[in-house]
Amino acid sequence: MSTVTGGSREAVVEPAVTGRFPAGGRTTVADLLTGLRATPVDGPLTVGDERVVEFLVAFARRLLRPAVARRQPELASLGFFLRRGEIGRALTAVGDEPGRLRFPRGLVFHVPPANVDTIFVYSWALAALAGNANVVRISSRSAGAADAVLDALNDTLTEAHPAVRQTQRMVTYGRDDAVTAALSAAADLRVIWGGDRSVTELRRHPLAPHARDVTFPDRSSFSVLSVAGWLAATSADRDGAALGLYNDAYWFDQAACSSPRAVYWVGDPADSDTARADLLTRLRRVLDARRPEIDAAMAVEKRVATYGLAITGAATGVRFHGNDLATVELADPGDLPRRWLGVGTFPQARVDALADLAPVVVRRDQTVTHFGFDAAELTAFARTVAGRGIDRLVPIGAALTFAATWDGYDLMREFTRLTTLTTG
Repeated sequence: MSTVTGGSREAVVEPAVTGRFPAGGRTTVADLLTGLRATPVDGPLTVGDERVVEFLVAFARRLLRPAVARRQPELASLGFFLRRGEIGRALTAVGDEPGRLRFPRGLVFHVPPANVDTIFVYSWALAALAGNANVVRISSRSAGAADAVLDALNDTLTEAHPAVRQTQRMVTYGRDDAVTAALSAAADLRVIWGGDRSVTELRRHPLAPHARDVTFPDRSSFSVLSVAGWLAATSADRDGAALGLYNDAYWFDQAACSSPRAVYWVGDPADSDTARADLLTRLRRVLDARRPEIDAAMAVEKRVATYGLAITGAATGVRFHGNDLATVELADPGDLPRRWLGVGTFPQARVDALADLAPVVVRRDQTVTHFGFDAAELTAFARTVAGRGIDRLVPIGAALTFAATWDGYDLMREFTRLTTLTTG
């Protein structure tokens, strides 16, 4: 809350936000919270509430329209995630059990990152599906896919049950600590995306004693490819892996936490150069067909970052294959660069076995995308790492496929609370 002084009078200015969904003008935080706390039409939301399910399914249909999917394929992925069948699978994890009843947590405050335009929808949709009222802060820097999502949400709202409008809010506001503090104090759960700095800054604003945070701090990811598996694969499968690597890395400028920032080849050194060259050729064909936009500033950033690795001795070689692709030979497989180096930059190294990568893994590592390994090999690797890092092992091409279990959190369980019931 701030004050404005005029003459002898001091006027109180309530913190305000701008409605993005439902679309609307500015409103005070006090009025926003009053509306969210009111009992919805036809009763409070429940876990798996059909009013919310119907809204999400209708929203998904809009995202899956061919014109939308062609223009922004990441929205098609979101649409598939919100199909009725997928929603049903998510709800199986939080059904009532004998003596255990599950209820919504209450009000969830989401603070998503600006660099991944659609991540806020996954978080919000699961929390809404769990029966919670939600308020989501949308960055004023969000554009493109985020705007398309908001347009689709508002279009869907015209046919939705009034309870959806009453309980779900997405808002924009500037760097206003008063707004963040008020929303944090009112929340039963706060969901923070966007990195260590965002988590630290937001934790300055206290929650109610009963409330808690679900945080998604800085994470990094990498790919592992079996040399033998690659050379044994069909040409079609290798083309599919090249396209998958493109989707994993280029959709969000390789800045998403699950986008691979390094590639490890596992296997015989004599064959690894052949496998590596083959992947590079196939990826080049994908890039020539897709033509991702790489502006001049990005190209300069990549050269500064990669030459910096060479100067420090972390890299023994750097090659640029146009502005959209750079490869870096790592001097030490254990010296994995986890910071963002610019879209289309792939540090590479070879190891003899997956187990050799276990000492490389740290808590920050989130997703390992893989090709050419069987389930037993991947399971053994996960057991060797023993939870010190890595929350997901998924095939190349699935890095950005969101799931209800993310960063080690079972989100549907995080977004609900249990009441135990004992009789007799």
